[in-house]
Amino acid sequence: MGGLYGVASKKDCIEDLFFGTDYHCHLGTVRGGMVVKNGRQFTRSIKDITNSQFRNKFEDDLGGMRGSIGIGVISDYDDQPLIIGSHLGTYALVTVGRIENLDALSAEIFSSPTAHFSEMSGDAVNPTELVATLINHEDSFEEGIRRAQEMIEGSCSLLLLTDGCIYAARDRLGRTPIVIGRKEDAYAVTLETCALPNRGYEVQRYLGPGEIVRITADEAETLLPPGEQMQICSFLWVYYGYPASNYEEINVEVVRNRCGAALAKADDTEVDMVAGIPDSGTGHAIGYANEAGIPYGRPFVKYTPTWPRSFMPQDQQIRDLVARMKLIPIRELIRGRRLLFCEDSIVRGTQLKDTIQRLYDCGAKEIHMRPACPPLIHGCKFLNFSRSKSVLDLAGRKAIKELGESEEHLKEYADATSDRHAAMVDRVRQRLGLTSLRYQTLSDLVSAIGLPKEKLCTYCWDGTEACGSCPGRAVKETGLPVHPR
Repeated sequence: MGGLYGVASKKDCIEDLFFGTDYHCHLGTVRGGMVVKNGRQFTRSIKDITNSQFRNKFEDDLGGMRGSIGIGVISDYDDQPLIIGSHLGTYALVTVGRIENLDALSAEIFSSPTAHFSEMSGDAVNPTELVATLINHEDSFEEGIRRAQEMIEGSCSLLLLTDGCIYAARDRLGRTPIVIGRKEDAYAVTLETCALPNRGYEVQRYLGPGEIVRITADEAETLLPPGEQMQICSFLWVYYGYPASNYEEINVEVVRNRCGAALAKADDTEVDMVAGIPDSGTGHAIGYANEAGIPYGRPFVKYTPTWPRSFMPQDQQIRDLVARMKLIPIRELIRGRRLLFCEDSIVRGTQLKDTIQRLYDCGAKEIHMRPACPPLIHGCKFLNFSRSKSVLDLAGRKAIKELGESEEHLKEYADATSDRHAAMVDRVRQRLGLTSLRYQTLSDLVSAIGLPKEKLCTYCWDGTEACGSCPGRAVKETGLPVHPR
């Protein structure tokens, strides 16, 4: 997915920027970058953080980065921030999200023989450079950002750093959050609110869907008010958001506790211990244990100093290695016991199957699994949540295929009350080797989050999306620039 952070201060901002960006490292482990502006000069640093932590990679660069305003990013895969020269002036840009119509937009730009992109990765266009090209087509940054948001299908939140200010824009349907923080001599803008308190910032407000603000050290001014329609990603609370963060003023850990409690209320399984698959399953498990009155324990502990979140690496073998190496079993808490695990989700199930077998090898008597969200049936096309190359890699879709069913019944499989849903869940249970498997219902998940369903993106589970998810006009009708300026 990725994360972003920016600071506009009355004094040097580099420490706030450095630590604030670092608080987004749970969202990506491929690229990290920062840029500061000191007078007319931009100073930028981009590092590969695949095999080393963000702080370790950037600490040596801090002495040469001075300025009162800057932006940082943790990126899925592309180099950021980019520094762009344009008729609007020179600026730096970072983006977070997924541009689903990247190829179509690029092809239209390439229809001009003079068009070009310079930040290529193999044959792929850098999404951030594409966004810059769209912005450059207009007569102001405000209009350029608005125009880009209208044309992008998927999601794109961004920070743009130019002379004395940061433009911040939340994606059109608010799939990712953007939050303004404030302290006496500075403003910050962040995706994760957990990046604010330890640097002395308090949350000032949450940007609405599609809102554009201009941030200086003195104020955060709204340039384009928010739209009425929101589709914030539910997985922020379920999985990849940080427990100390709030989105739409709703805390992640509180939601996970409520998810676990809902799972317990719908369950009557007799077990000896409730546990969470570390780390994101922990909050769900605590909620389950408290509601059910069953002891909570840690039969697995996670080795955190060096191992990242296992969904981050793009190579499946590396993901599996990370998942195995970071979890260390405690046999004394496993042997002869009936264990119930809460997990944030079951995506592919490949790592979970190995984890379950290791528990049996350590002497577990029974293993029950309670995912905090419904079965994933659709691949995310709005954020880079899943690294699966095909939707058929999803555990739910594998089960449907093994049952000999076609895609025409996907809505029925998403219905937790249907026979097809029950057959799919049992098929997943058999493949994983579980004693029992019961998923969270979508209605209970929505209730745990506390927002109306129409304000949440639940596409991964039920295939529904907002009517405003796609641009209002076809690519050919958007008046795309015939060349990047």
